Amino acid sequence: MADVYTQLAARALAGEAPSPAEARRILDGEDTELLPLLHAAYQPREKHFGRKVMVQMLNNVQNGLCSEDCGYCSQSKDSTAEIRKYPMKTSDEILAEAERAARAGASRYCMVLSGRGPTLKRTHELAQVIRRVKEAHPIEVCLSVGLIEAEHAKILAEAGLDRLNHNLNTSESHYGEICGTHTYADRIATLKTAFAAGLESCSGLIIGMGETSDDVVEVAFRLRELQVPSIPVNFLIPIDGNAMQNDGSLTPERCLRALCTMRLVNPSAEIRVAAGREGHLRGLEALALWPANSLFVEGYLTTKGGAVNETYRMIRDAGFEVEGNPLTDAEGFSEPQETQFRIAGSDGDILKPEIRQAP
Repeated sequence: MADVYTQLAARALAGEAPSPAEARRILDGEDTELLPLLHAAYQPREKHFGRKVMVQMLNNVQNGLCSEDCGYCSQSKDSTAEIRKYPMKTSDEILAEAERAARAGASRYCMVLSGRGPTLKRTHELAQVIRRVKEAHPIEVCLSVGLIEAEHAKILAEAGLDRLNHNLNTSESHYGEICGTHTYADRIATLKTAFAAGLESCSGLIIGMGETSDDVVEVAFRLRELQVPSIPVNFLIPIDGNAMQNDGSLTPERCLRALCTMRLVNPSAEIRVAAGREGHLRGLEALALWPANSLFVEGYLTTKGGAVNETYRMIRDAGFEVEGNPLTDAEGFSEPQETQFRIAGSDGDILKPEIRQAP
């Protein structure tokens, strides 16, 4: 088996992908060993990104108020999740949160709006916000705004948008199982529209929605075919009220194998360990940094996530470093080493309550 991992790494370093059968073996093979697999996936990651970790921060710019029925989303029209719905935030609010992201060490600020897609009026409003963020802060801007057409893409590109996010989420054959108000073809069309306008795309998937390994492999190769440079790998967060709940497949090892698959099929892409990393990877969370070079901090659209300090501690302890941005570098952004002994989830007291002497 050692030769298998060596060959996988060598081919990835040369820009070649494993075959679909090999990718399926990475995901499901009973004789596949996790640590050698992680080492193989790490080699193209190191070649293209070194030991840097790109940090992203999400801003849920508009919440709920959505006409779509995506079963994994608490903003879906059919979800009964207890979320507060609100229209688009003001430009000043969005700008303030961009500054906070930049000062926290984020390389990219990701604005997300619920809904099927923006009107032309809303697209122009977003373009103005993008210009203000780019002028004020040395941080890249990504936007997730649903389905768009050529005119929308042109407006956003001219405003200086760095990337447009639109996830495939799952394979074409499985798409009808997770959404009925738009199609897989609609999502492909949006990615192609963005590409035609000169926008970089960000597109990934959600694992844990009842898909097969063949579905995961299909998405990995479709993203390679589309030359997507940024791939978020999400693990389903089972939110009360959503149609899609935990399918029981997401062990920490399964999550790591999926990340390795994405890296080896797309060796030069930014692979992001995204939603659900904290709850599904558990004690193996730091190992995600061997195939992945990017992550989110401080939560996702409607759910909590790892705090900045906790996430940076994990990155440092694993021997990696936060990429940062010119603003944080200029301000002397530093990551002091943790020296105090601590136990996660404790209040700082390391003595057992029943052992501690009464005052």
